[in-house]
Amino acid sequence: MNRWDVDQESLAETPDIAALAALLADRTRAAICMALLDGGSWTAGELAEYASVAPSTTTEHLNLLVSGGLLAEERRGRRRYVRLAGPDAAEALENLAGLAPYRPVPIRSLAEANQRRALHHARTCYDHIAGALGVALAEAMTERGLLARDYGLVLTAAGDRWLTALGIPDTGPSAAHRAHVRTCFDWTVRRQHLSGAVGAALYRHAVDRAWIVKSPTTRILSVTAAGRTAFRDRLGLPDEALCPSLAPAAPRG
Repeated sequence: MNRWDVDQESLAETPDIAALAALLADRTRAAICMALLDGGSWTAGELAEYASVAPSTTTEHLNLLVSGGLLAEERRGRRRYVRLAGPDAAEALENLAGLAPYRPVPIRSLAEANQRRALHHARTCYDHIAGALGVALAEAMTERGLLARDYGLVLTAAGDRWLTALGIPDTGPSAAHRAHVRTCFDWTVRRQHLSGAVGAALYRHAVDRAWIVKSPTTRILSVTAAGRTAFRDRLGLPDEALCPSLAPAAPRG
């Protein structure tokens, strides 16, 4: 047998995109994953209520998502909690949402319309800011030379000094090998928002300084009066980027 011969039982590995697609082909499983983009841990009962399906059905879906590697689980006493497997899973979901076609859904009340508008304006994407606000932050930082596009987005020396001046700790590569600067394709605005370690650090700082407040039951973020002042002063964000009622509708292309 020469060196090009291969034993019939030898195996190679290749990405099984079809298996991942099959996990998300069910709308209930897709809805569960999108809910978990809030970065938190949910019980099966909470997700069953959110998705409006029976607890037993939810458990079946969660078992598939955990075994497929999209979700991770942990036990706290007798309770089982699930969360996204990590930032890579969150980024993949957000990017898929950006590529997916729009599907019309009914709006049954003014409160629901306002909630959807707020979700499009500012929300969590796992551990960073998404929506019109997230896109505006990334674009303002690029325009001011804090970020540069060089085979992808990178933090400049000016950006590093800007973070230090804000009091944001070192966001360099960690033992977890978290990417320093990455982008997600935002599904509502159809442009890039900032993720990676820098995006996560900026989100934590904004929460700690009460520039933004997260809804206790949804992914929605609200910009406070202090936040509007801070984002205007530090990045020159206009009013339409800071208020959901003024945020432009997402383009349909």
